[in-house]
Amino acid sequence: MAGWLDRPVLNVLQTGLDASSLRQQVLSNNVANIDTPNFKRSDVNFQMALGAALGEESSVLQMKQTSPKHLSSISAEIDALGIVTDRTTSLRNDGNNVDIDREMANVAENGLYYNSLTRAISSQLGLMRMVIKG
Repeated sequence: MAGWLDRPVLNVLQTGLDASSLRQQVLSNNVANIDTPNFKRSDVNFQMALGAALGEESSVLQMKQTSPKHLSSISAEIDALGIVTDRTTSLRNDGNNVDIDREMANVAENGLYYNSLTRAISSQLGLMRMVIKG
């Protein structure tokens, strides 16, 4: 956004829309590869994606293992965009770990999140319109 639309609230909402769009792509990729052997599902870490977009340093705490009986941290790969790939689980004999029910629930949740962000942006623009008209 440029000029008079460059406001902190709108920037955060736009970043949320971008992250939600990215998550939709990742979830649709999971659904598309439901029958691909050895495919591992991915998801978007919103906190990391939003923090990166806002210029914050990673605030993810690393687990410390002080005893051999402690669980080790989950070995998920996280890329620069905040996409997390779960390589630790497998739901089927072919190595695929995509659960269609879980993916469709995530798609529905992401749709609700996206719609709420678009309503918030619309509300912010409505407030600006009201101020401009007087």
